[in-house]
Amino acid sequence: MSLLEAKHITKGYDGRTIIQDISIHLETGELISLLGLSGSGKTTLFQVLSGLTRPEEGEVFLDGREITGKPGAVSYMLQKDLLLPHKKVIDNVSLPLVLKGMKKKDAREVADRFFAEFGLDGYQDKYPDRMSGGMRQRAAFLRTYLSTMVQTDDVPGLDTAALAGADPGGAGRNPAAHGAALLDEPFSALDTITKGQLHTWYLEMMQRIRLSTIFITHDIDEAILLSDRIYLMTGRPGVIDHEIRILPPREQRKEFNLTQAFLAYKKQIIQILGTAESA
Repeated sequence: MSLLEAKHITKGYDGRTIIQDISIHLETGELISLLGLSGSGKTTLFQVLSGLTRPEEGEVFLDGREITGKPGAVSYMLQKDLLLPHKKVIDNVSLPLVLKGMKKKDAREVADRFFAEFGLDGYQDKYPDRMSGGMRQRAAFLRTYLSTMVQTDDVPGLDTAALAGADPGGAGRNPAAHGAALLDEPFSALDTITKGQLHTWYLEMMQRIRLSTIFITHDIDEAILLSDRIYLMTGRPGVIDHEIRILPPREQRKEFNLTQAFLAYKKQIIQILGTAESA
C-alpha cells in the first residue's frame, strides 16, 4: 500500500478542465518530482492532493485512508516561504501546532527540539528579515514538517502526549510525523550555490526524519538529481503520460550530473517535453 495515492483525478475551474484522469503514488521514504510545462496543472494537482480543493472525479488516499477534500492530512509548502514578518521564527514554525489547538508555550517547546537538527539553532528569537534566503527556507521546511505531526482525523484534535514525546533523533518520534509533504518549487528562489547546499541538506533530512516528498519543479537537472521517480505532466488539460525512474539510488549520486547516464535522462526528458509542446 502506497503512503499517498491519487486515483483518476479530474479537476476544472469555470467550466474548463485543468487536469484529467491523473493517477500517481508516493511510497514511504520516496522523493518524486512533478515536472512539466507551465500551465499543465501541476499546482492544481497539489491543491487536490492537499485537500484544499475537491476534484470532480477521483480520490486521494493517505496510508490507505481516504482524504479527498480534507485539508491538513498532507503538508503543503508553497514556493515562497511565507514566514510572517511580525512573528519570531519559533512562533512561525510552531504555528501549525497552535492552529490545531496546542498552547503557545507547549508548541514552542515541541518546535524548539527540532531547531538544531534543521540547522536553525540560535534563530529561535530572530525575525525572518534577519535571516538569509536559505535559512528562511529551512524554517519553512521545519514548519511544514511540524504540520505532518498534527493528527488529522475526522474529529479535529491534537495528540499532545505523542507530540510532547517527539524525538528529533528518531527513536521516539511520533509515528504521525512519518508523513507526506508537497513542495511547490521550494528551491527556485535561491542562488545556485545555496540551492545546491539545500539539496544536500534536504535529502539528508528526509532520510533522518523519514519524510516522503512530492515536489514541483521546472528544473530538469534538479528533478534528475533529487528524485527517485519523475512524473512528466503535459497537455491542456494536463495529463501524466510518462514516469521515469532514476538510477542509481539517491545516496549514490555524487557528481551524477557529470555522467553520461545523467545526460541520457536529461535528453529523454527534453525530447518528451519538446514533443508535447509542439503537439
